[in-house]
Amino acid sequence: MSCVLEFTDVRKTFRLGFIPKPREVLKGITFAVEEGEVFGYLGPNGAGKTTTIKCALGLIFPDAGTIRLFGRPHLDPKAKTGLGFLPENPYFYDYLTASEFLDFYARLFGIPAEVRSERIPRLLRQVSMERAADLPLRKFSRGMLQRVGLAQALINDPSLVILDEPLGGLDPLGRKEIRDIILGLRDAGKTVVFTSHILQDIEMICRRVAVIIGGRILSQGRLADLVSEKVLFTEITVSGVPEAELAAFGACLGEPGGRVLVKVSDEPGVEAVLETVRARKARVHSLVPRTQTLEDIFVDMVRTK
Repeated sequence: MSCVLEFTDVRKTFRLGFIPKPREVLKGITFAVEEGEVFGYLGPNGAGKTTTIKCALGLIFPDAGTIRLFGRPHLDPKAKTGLGFLPENPYFYDYLTASEFLDFYARLFGIPAEVRSERIPRLLRQVSMERAADLPLRKFSRGMLQRVGLAQALINDPSLVILDEPLGGLDPLGRKEIRDIILGLRDAGKTVVFTSHILQDIEMICRRVAVIIGGRILSQGRLADLVSEKVLFTEITVSGVPEAELAAFGACLGEPGGRVLVKVSDEPGVEAVLETVRARKARVHSLVPRTQTLEDIFVDMVRTK
């Protein structure tokens, strides 16, 4: 499988402050995004995510290292024709309608009128904005602007879509719809790179991730390889057993309806709780093993950095 985006030892330093002092923002970034995958790029604020994306787009220039798009140097105009981009804080022309806004960007790509007339309504339907097609953008909420911005990122039918915090400002329904669109792009053979602070969304739709902290990528690879399957503890919800008796097996929490949630740290403890329930002819309502999550990995990396 070919790579559509490659970073090799990329470094970038800015000079900041009234008396400019150098600050290295990217400290040797190396990663590759494979064709047809959804790649998650995550890190805390100030880690270097947006700087990385701006370097890939040619909006700023790295001090060292190489970046390649579709196997070409990233500044090659031919490489950029297959690229779509949604920034974290996009600027919109307030007095254009959604349809006019998309038509403007389609014209910048040289898309013929007959193609624009078909593609723009289809994209507005895809992002659930067809009812607002003729509404001025100044009347849009942040979530609505995010949707029309995503439609703009797809206007040229790109092979690689880069989305910087695409789920920001959306309600749970909107987040699900955008996740579905991203998965639809993957199913259509597109490659998607996106940043997000919502780790649950990354776990749901990404095959591989890279974690950047302090300008360095500390971990990258398949989620199945990064996230341990080892059971950290098991949560068991039972009824019919006194909480004081269950406290011998782990931390307990009383719940409405006489239920007790007990957190058990090992397998023998789980067996002991089940034996107690059977002996009392009580009831087990749930038994949930808790494994390490992407959030656990991310928090540990931030704390130890």
